[in-house]
Amino acid sequence: MTASPDSIAPLRDFVIAMTNLVSKTDAEETLLAEGRKLLGTLVSRDDWLPEAFAQPHPEFYQQYLLHADPLERFSVVSFVWGPGQKTPVHDHTVWGLIGMLRGAEKEIRFEQDAQGKLQQVGDWAELTPGQVEAVSPTIGDIHVVENSFADKPSISIHVYGANIGAVSRHVFKPETDEIKPFVSGYSSTSVPNLWDRSATVRATLPAA
Repeated sequence: MTASPDSIAPLRDFVIAMTNLVSKTDAEETLLAEGRKLLGTLVSRDDWLPEAFAQPHPEFYQQYLLHADPLERFSVVSFVWGPGQKTPVHDHTVWGLIGMLRGAEKEIRFEQDAQGKLQQVGDWAELTPGQVEAVSPTIGDIHVVENSFADKPSISIHVYGANIGAVSRHVFKPETDEIKPFVSGYSSTSVPNLWDRSATVRATLPAA
């Protein structure tokens, strides 16, 4: 699906609303509750994500930056999962919201016991289009995520309480209790142009 400057308006509206939200509060409970509603609205339709930020890779899941707040209070990312692709077990160290846009993904959550060993919490849980899930160190921050489909890509939209591509995080190996630091970075070197509203403005001008 190709997004024009006009069709990308839902993402622009979301960025504006999230900027207003993080400017009013830094309370995680409020950010997750109100941010969940905003992200739910964004992923309730699938006609705004530019094609360049929806491309799978044959080997690796992709993490495309859609917007980073200039004060790094939040970032918005499209995760594009190729068929059958999955993450290692990892954490985030900041609050996050995951909204399913296209396809489906499933996760298993983990928590650390008093000795720091990982324990699986429940079974696979699936996220389908329009649904939103939350993570954070206070409510549960460690999981593994996988594309539900072995024959087609899936796309989720993630919002994090930091510039997530520059956050030092951790990868876990439950079978050996090994923990390694990592920084995810981004799969793209550009971001969508949210601010070109020229076509909309031109349409309001009187005919020459």
